[in-house]
Amino acid sequence: MRARIRFLKGLAPARLGSARPRQAALGLIIPAVGGLVLALSVLSAASAQQTQQGQAAKEILDAAGVKGGLIVHVGCGDGKLTAALRAGDSYLVHGLDTDARHVDKARAHIRLLGLYGKVSVDRFDGEKLPYIDNLVNLLVADDLGDVPMAEVMRVLAPKGVAYIQRDGKWTKTAKAWPEQMDE
Repeated sequence: MRARIRFLKGLAPARLGSARPRQAALGLIIPAVGGLVLALSVLSAASAQQTQQGQAAKEILDAAGVKGGLIVHVGCGDGKLTAALRAGDSYLVHGLDTDARHVDKARAHIRLLGLYGKVSVDRFDGEKLPYIDNLVNLLVADDLGDVPMAEVMRVLAPKGVAYIQRDGKWTKTAKAWPEQMDE
């Protein structure tokens, strides 16, 4: 017990000879705390943006009425909305973009979230969608670019939905069930 008291007395400021060691210690602690605050601020902003994308995805899914299947996000950009479109295990999401830098950024974001595989991203030519006929349940696009609407309708499954933004407004187009096909 006496050894412990002697040790603690040895740490007292009066024994250190001056307050300078404390100032030096504070000089190291304050920048570290400042860095931590900055990192937490960045994480908080990223979390807020992710929440915003999650809300946008929920609104899209609710408006489209699609409850699962393959969702395609044309012009996926940074991949944040693409990742948010995977609202559960009944969804498989595929993002497409013509810009290789966007694809790399989106893939990094999706990997960071641990979603890669359930959500994936690829580059495409900007005109022809890389799917067989009647496969896609929901196609989402802020801007279709050079993809013709006939191409969108080709890949949509019967009762599939294209949810496309035009002139700042979202439009919903559903593919009819073919008369010659049984439900």
